[in-house]
Amino acid sequence: MSSPERYIHRVGMAARYSEAAVFNGVVYLAGMVPERGDTDIAGQTADVLAQVEQRLIECGSDKSRILRAQIFLADIAEIGAMNAVWDAWVVPGTAPPRATVQAALADSSWRIEIVVTAAVA
Repeated sequence: MSSPERYIHRVGMAARYSEAAVFNGVVYLAGMVPERGDTDIAGQTADVLAQVEQRLIECGSDKSRILRAQIFLADIAEIGAMNAVWDAWVVPGTAPPRATVQAALADSSWRIEIVVTAAVA
């Protein structure tokens, strides 16, 4: 029998994946993608960041506690527009370590996917 601190709490479980898992005081989010594919990079970034923020809250954390972010862009040329939305969203003084790369995303209408790891509040 495992102790409570070893318990893995999963959020938004589906057959293939969970939207989040919490273990040992750390929240691991799945790749968050836009709910709508018919907006520009700024709109899709705002959409994804709102989802990230909501999932973190559901898991007992918040955006000021992000430990690491990985950002996947369908077109790296859109990094400037994405950064403008990101910079307005990040809590001043808490910008996390971040990697941003160009990648082929699973749906051709998606321009961005973000994966976040955060500490529980």
